[in-house]
Amino acid sequence: MELVVDLSRLQFAITALYHFLFVPLTIGLSLLLAIMESVYVMTGKDIWRQMTKFWGVLFGINFAMGVATGITMEFQFGTNWAYYAHYVGDIFGVPLAIEGLMAFFLEATFIGLFFFGWNRLSKLGHLISTWMLAFGTNFSALWILIANAWMQNPVGAKFNPESMRMELSSFYEVFFNPVAQSKFVHTISAGYVTGSMFVMAISAFYLLHNKYRDIAKRSMTVAASFGFASALSVVVLGDESGYALTENQKMKIAAIEAMWETESAPAGLTLIGFPDVKTQTTKYEVRIPWALGIIATRSFNTPIPGIKELVEHAKVRIQNGMEAYKALQILKKTKDQHERDTALITFEANQQNLGYAFLLKRYMEDITAAGQEEIDKAASSIIPNVPVLFWSFRIMVGIGFFFILFFGYAFYLSAKRQLDKYKWFLRLAVCSLPLPWIAMELGWIVAEYGRQPWAIEGVLPTFLGVSSTSPAQVSMSLFGFILFYTVLLVVDVFLMVRYVKLGPVIVDKE
Repeated sequence: MELVVDLSRLQFAITALYHFLFVPLTIGLSLLLAIMESVYVMTGKDIWRQMTKFWGVLFGINFAMGVATGITMEFQFGTNWAYYAHYVGDIFGVPLAIEGLMAFFLEATFIGLFFFGWNRLSKLGHLISTWMLAFGTNFSALWILIANAWMQNPVGAKFNPESMRMELSSFYEVFFNPVAQSKFVHTISAGYVTGSMFVMAISAFYLLHNKYRDIAKRSMTVAASFGFASALSVVVLGDESGYALTENQKMKIAAIEAMWETESAPAGLTLIGFPDVKTQTTKYEVRIPWALGIIATRSFNTPIPGIKELVEHAKVRIQNGMEAYKALQILKKTKDQHERDTALITFEANQQNLGYAFLLKRYMEDITAAGQEEIDKAASSIIPNVPVLFWSFRIMVGIGFFFILFFGYAFYLSAKRQLDKYKWFLRLAVCSLPLPWIAMELGWIVAEYGRQPWAIEGVLPTFLGVSSTSPAQVSMSLFGFILFYTVLLVVDVFLMVRYVKLGPVIVDKE
């Protein structure tokens, strides 16, 4: 069982990380295309049309790869995570269905008009199509992030003891989930940074080789302004995401900070250190007093619980969850109305802790017979991998602050019309091309790995969500996905490099 869980998690992680290589660039480039074409329509200068078409070709390649890698992910909920789909499908499936019916179809329709409508639509008509393409791309991300945010903060849903499943109780709460809103604006802002860095790096490459200078300088000017605003947004909105974590994922924020003990408010921020899981301490810490408490709680007097306190709190929740589980067993077995009424009262009083009782199933089948040893093990299992989260978060944040400095200086140079004057800066732009993807992937590791051991925070442990498959079956599909996705990645890079080398001249060859 454990091997199937690990392999299934690894498969979903690999397919998600592969898919997310393409998503942020699609989001970022879509809006840059709309901006560039807007300038073309307003000024009538054909060079802006050429720019839009050239970057549009690269957008199209990336979009196709994103679709190819994204479709399989949704099928995995049925093939690899069947119980997950059964248990929470009524809620989780709603935003995914809306994304496919509304956002993706919108995006797919207008991408066709973008590529084939240049000589068939009016300037304004084509511009509207491009903006609708950008809107569809961002709208698609919204619904996916609403689904993901529900896994982090499961609001608007209630467990039904009759069907033994989670059911939707308020679509309004799911849609306006505070985690969804903060994740959406943070993620799309990071996508805008990715698109801006992509345009900056390729334009800098052209300037270093003295090619397509007019298009490269204009592209860098747009990317510098857009990237600077987006980089600032990422940091500001990332702070809002941290505040949301403090409200509903206290263990994740404690693990990110390697905060083993609860501190007096306001808590200090660990700038750097070396978490030691065995001794449950963080060595050689460099701390900023009060910073974490102010950032994470927006106050000077609200404490942030440490890992050890949260484990103790989990023990209490597990015990209360056991009462809810026992009440469920009575509801399933007895028809006596008095017993059912009593059991239902007990269940409703403890149902918020039912998911914590499920943690015991990793150690024993009959969780009603769990002793203190099993409860202690289950409570300790809520601690994610602290060193991975600690360093992933700090590298991600470090790259984020680098982007503020980089795009801030690029914006300054563009204002002085000196973007092409300094070769060291152009080389830095080219070398910085991989950084947005590194930061984005680390961000998803923090978000998803930091949620473990939960598939749905506080509701369903990950190990309970898997399908009844064999390790051999999952291993075969895992190998197949790695092979197929690697081929797609190689094809994507090959096509991107080929069309970058061909340059903007390709746009006139219709």
